[in-house]
Amino acid sequence: MRALLVVNPAATTTSARTRDVLIHALASEMKLEAVTTEYRGHARDLGRQAAESDDVDLVVALGGDGTVNEVVNGLLHNGPDPEHLPGLAVVPGGSTNVFARALGLPNDAVEATGALLDALREGSERTVGLGLTTGTPGTEDDGVPGRWFTFNAGLGFDAGVVGRVEQQRERGRKSTHALYVRQALRQFFGEAHRRHGTITLERPDAEPVTDLVLSIVSNTSPWTFLGNHPMYASPKASFDKGLDVLGLSRMTTAAVARYGTQLLTSSPERGPHGKHAVSLHDLDQFTLHSKVPLPLQMDGDHLGLRTSVTFTGVRRALRVIV
Repeated sequence: MRALLVVNPAATTTSARTRDVLIHALASEMKLEAVTTEYRGHARDLGRQAAESDDVDLVVALGGDGTVNEVVNGLLHNGPDPEHLPGLAVVPGGSTNVFARALGLPNDAVEATGALLDALREGSERTVGLGLTTGTPGTEDDGVPGRWFTFNAGLGFDAGVVGRVEQQRERGRKSTHALYVRQALRQFFGEAHRRHGTITLERPDAEPVTDLVLSIVSNTSPWTFLGNHPMYASPKASFDKGLDVLGLSRMTTAAVARYGTQLLTSSPERGPHGKHAVSLHDLDQFTLHSKVPLPLQMDGDHLGLRTSVTFTGVRRALRVIV
């Protein structure tokens, strides 16, 4: 097997020595080329080159969810074709690693490498669905290029938290779960529209859902992890179905306390619920419009401000070794 290993040297939970050990372990089982990323977007470029090459059977992403997202967007630059495109494998090296853990991989890079090698020997793989966002035709975001996400996206509050965390990381702060909690609190107290939401969800053949403050789009479950604790915003979300949405129309202190507690105590059977919570399951396509520009995030990557985003759930989009 011919494989490309995309290595993020800034991965927060692997040292240079650990990465060398993992590279040698993988190279013992396949014809491996290892490339270290040098700039934002480099993993995407490498993924695209692999997709357009006839010499690569597998792309292995060694890094966090951001690295995986870039590789996926490179592989699918010309659209999904799981039968002919290289497969994807993931060795988790970030602080949270939602995609890898949702696939059932160990959160430790060494253990995950062992699991990957076992899967390759056994020919174990699955084809997963992904989410695709595009700028909505006829709006000011019409020209925004499409982008794939693997596990979640959000317009509004959670994307604002991601943006705050990225600002802190640019100032040298380490990405930790405590950092996310602090920035979530700051985002809440600075949220201008927490009582009267600006987001409307529109989908074919259904009444629009209006006045949402928060909109979390899930392609799988759990939504994220707080340390080793999984949180389920949309428990029924699955790589084998369309997209799920959790929307909140109120973010007062009392509402945040209630829904925050529900998130912390959520399970595969039940997520946040109540008068101001909207849960939608297995959607093929929908659009989120906002009366004011709001931050957008995908797979934990802040993508700036948007007023209208169209989401599509694409089934069987990518072959994954697992």
